[in-house]
Amino acid sequence: MNLSEQELIRRQKLQDFNNLGIDCYPAALYDVNVTSQEILEKFPQDNSLFQDISFAGRIMSQRIMGAVAFFVLQDSAGKIQIYAKRDELCPDEDKTLYNSVFKKLDIGDIIGVKGFVFTTQTGATCIHVKEFTILCKSLKPLPIVKEKEGEVYDAFQDPELRYRQRYLDLIVNPHIKDTFIKRTKLVNTMRNFLNEKGYLEVETPILQPLYGGAAARPFKTHHNKLDMTLYLRIANELYLKRLIVGGFDGVYEFSKDFRNEGMSRFHNPEFTQMELYVAYKDYEWMMNLVEEMVEQVALALHGTTQVQVGENLIDFKRPWKRYTMYGAIEHFAGVDISNMDEKEMATFAKKCGIHVDNTMGRGKLIDEIFGETCEEHLIQPTFIYDYPIETSPLTKKHRTKPNLTERFEAVCNGKEICNAYSELNDPIDQRKRFEDQLELGKRGDEESMVLDEDFLRALEYGMPPTSGLGIGIDRLSMIMTNSNSIQDVLFFPQMRAE
Repeated sequence: MNLSEQELIRRQKLQDFNNLGIDCYPAALYDVNVTSQEILEKFPQDNSLFQDISFAGRIMSQRIMGAVAFFVLQDSAGKIQIYAKRDELCPDEDKTLYNSVFKKLDIGDIIGVKGFVFTTQTGATCIHVKEFTILCKSLKPLPIVKEKEGEVYDAFQDPELRYRQRYLDLIVNPHIKDTFIKRTKLVNTMRNFLNEKGYLEVETPILQPLYGGAAARPFKTHHNKLDMTLYLRIANELYLKRLIVGGFDGVYEFSKDFRNEGMSRFHNPEFTQMELYVAYKDYEWMMNLVEEMVEQVALALHGTTQVQVGENLIDFKRPWKRYTMYGAIEHFAGVDISNMDEKEMATFAKKCGIHVDNTMGRGKLIDEIFGETCEEHLIQPTFIYDYPIETSPLTKKHRTKPNLTERFEAVCNGKEICNAYSELNDPIDQRKRFEDQLELGKRGDEESMVLDEDFLRALEYGMPPTSGLGIGIDRLSMIMTNSNSIQDVLFFPQMRAE
């Protein structure tokens, strides 16, 4: 192991502390009774508070001037200054505790302090240290981020390092915690919304003998005891629908799904989505529910329906704009493709700059044309509905429009954030759709669906009319936190090996 000079010095200090009988990694409980935020918010208004506190945090800066020292400690809530006097920490003649321990603390060390809060002559709120305890010795130096008059210098901003070492990112850039706190609040708001509607949160298998519920390539593994191939789920749709068959009126799941596909600032191979299925409802009802739920999320996170995303101010206030899929293509591309055959559609797709090959059926072509010509224009939340049957193998046929299905997607800031259907519950029609997908697979489409006999058997017992929804939590979090990349809303995004 190659150690830097700083790392060698810190290890020597650790040995010095050990020689003094000081355990730098104590197992004993350290009872913290206050946070930096509580002190900074309440003390200036009432300086009789916090006169006997126990506080712990990480050293972020230090200034030692002989017999006195000023440190800045950072806890989970923020930063606060501490002040220590040698003669108070060491009232007798032996100053070892101060000279050989306190003065040798490093930036990054975690310490506990006990004392009282006061205001310095410069007006700063500060903890006067009466005693201290080393709680954890840091063996690696932190990146030094300098602040002066509100300006930040030498910031820890390299995305590669930030994503690989998120723990370090959280220490040095504590403001990013707000992104993840908002993400948790987003999920909790949705969960509370659905619970209040009376829907049941459930869990379904991650390891599945057949992957289904979406058009995507799976990750594959092997179960040794059963000697069978299993797949990490690409969606949980088919299992949730089995529960609707079984008699539940409404079920939902926040699920980790996995797709063995490309990576980008909008795609991670492991992602989170919420899927909801409600019996006796249709896709028009689900559109209204999505509007209501996402509007509530915006209000919970921002106190307003308006959210700044890059240069765009996006308003989630209901009602949202709506286009049919063919209508959106005609509106933004100026061409009605609804009556084109596959050959004509392939020709038009090439004119749009889309790479076309023999694996692409009519549905794939429509999807690519829509993405190329429409998505970038859909900044405000917009529903795209009535999808062609070729793009929607699990969706009920439209009740009045031939060759279309009762499906919608919500698009915001140019990207899909949810997908929903009036679910197909005709087992004969569903079998035919699966068989059509198998034909696409034979043509080389690696994202075509497989035929799931057990799911078809469940449908044959009878599934009531049902509406289903999938919302991408990562995508929605990006929008609600004004994040430019999906890696910014994942604590530990997938990375190439170092």
